[in-house]
Amino acid sequence: MEGGQVLATLTRLTGSLDRAEDALGEAVLVALERWPVEGVPGRPAAWLTTVARRKALDTLRREAQRDEREALAVEELGRDLDEPIPYGVVQDDLLRLVFTCCHPALSPPARVALALRLLCGLTTEEIARAFLEPAPTLGQRISRAKAKIAAAGIPYRVPEAEDLPERLDAVLAVVYVMFTTGHHAPLGEALQRVDLSREAIRMARLLVDLLPREPECVGLLALLLSAHARSHGRVDELGQQRLLADADRGLWDREAIAEAVTLTGQALRAGCPGPYQLQAAISCLHSVAPSVEATDWPQIVTLYDLLLRQVPTLAVRVNRAVAVAQVEGPLAGLVLLDALAGDPAARRWHLFHAVRADLLRRSGERPAAAAAYREALACDPNGVDRRFLESRLAELG
Repeated sequence: MEGGQVLATLTRLTGSLDRAEDALGEAVLVALERWPVEGVPGRPAAWLTTVARRKALDTLRREAQRDEREALAVEELGRDLDEPIPYGVVQDDLLRLVFTCCHPALSPPARVALALRLLCGLTTEEIARAFLEPAPTLGQRISRAKAKIAAAGIPYRVPEAEDLPERLDAVLAVVYVMFTTGHHAPLGEALQRVDLSREAIRMARLLVDLLPREPECVGLLALLLSAHARSHGRVDELGQQRLLADADRGLWDREAIAEAVTLTGQALRAGCPGPYQLQAAISCLHSVAPSVEATDWPQIVTLYDLLLRQVPTLAVRVNRAVAVAQVEGPLAGLVLLDALAGDPAARRWHLFHAVRADLLRRSGERPAAAAAYREALACDPNGVDRRFLESRLAELG
């Protein structure tokens, strides 16, 4: 996360995303040489920023000819080189970089993918998992987006108020995917990356500060707070995953849940419920329920029906099938899932197979459930998910 903050600041100082990435890369190499010997500095991000600024300044000074923008970058880089960057400026830099990545000249999927790659330090494979797409396709999209920013001279700034609406959807999507990737890691041995989730919540608060009357900004913050409030105890002391039905609800952050409920009500009172507001309402119903059995599942199904009309994505359809199964029984959920089985993204997504396996298991279809668990494992989930799926498969014999 500090890498994203450093990159954002360097992009402002150099006026070039490519030059900022090169300078940061050189600074990381210096860190790899010096930190094992000298120790990690107290403020690693500030150290990297200072070294990278010097690297970028050296590069620009070596160039025989510079245009006006590069001349300004030399002046900016050389100013107060040893002064630390105030944290408030870093916040602004992050927002600038998000809005730069979300310029309308870029395609909507490219905007989100590029911002995730630059800000979050996520690998192309991790982002591809979040998008349920092949990694090579996603990598090409990011490369083309970076090239377009450089070729079109897209400015590095938070746009004027009248320009915000055409970029806001993509900016909200960046923060949302940042959070979901942290809340349920697509790769690695951990179930979640709390640093990523917390950074997404911080970014969501910045957006609410920027646009306090935009209901979807408020709804997104409420959704993230409610979901993150339930993150405690999702993995037990043995590293095994705890499902919602088995969660110790006494560990949940009740203060965050209360804030999420208040924000959700505030957003919905605007009378134009968008996707993030609807998801926040669903999440809050889970958060305030005393148990899975006492959860208002019919209301959740109704909210998913509304959500499906706005964003008919695979994830929404699968989650709606789960809610329907709670109301009408596992066979009703299976009918909805089987209708999605031909979707290539569903075949790549381990959670689709895992949900289907669970409903088959609850329906008494043990051989079919075992086959579905094997399909989920073949999707190469993270370590916690893998151990959970293996344990369920073992229970089926």
